[in-house]
Amino acid sequence: MSKFKDVFVIDDDKVFHFIIKKLFSKNNIDINPSFYLNGLEAIEKIREKINLGVTMPDLILLDINMPIMDGWQFLDEFRKTRTTTTTNGQTIIYLVSSSDSISDINKAKEYQDQVKDYFFKPMTLEDLRKIF
Repeated sequence: MSKFKDVFVIDDDKVFHFIIKKLFSKNNIDINPSFYLNGLEAIEKIREKINLGVTMPDLILLDINMPIMDGWQFLDEFRKTRTTTTTNGQTIIYLVSSSDSISDINKAKEYQDQVKDYFFKPMTLEDLRKIF
């Protein structure tokens, strides 16, 4: 049983969605994640949850490079959203990106109040064990 009940995977790569589902399934990580193709879809869902009085996601796996609203923009909007609401517990966010750019890695440190760690794609079983 996973300690995370409500998990958001925010990534425009449907292959990554497929792989992460398989990793969860094959390793008995008992969650039913919600998948979003960009940050805007996810932030709209979070706002909807707030309006309904539902708790925030427990865990977010967030890509950086996406169309419409990228990971950095999502983090900025998520920060604003969180300051206007109280949550039951803390949402844990992991960046999951194919970018090994030093500037992205350093920029992630600017969000250390929100981001717990940075993983490179493809995610491995070892990476998942660090999270779950």
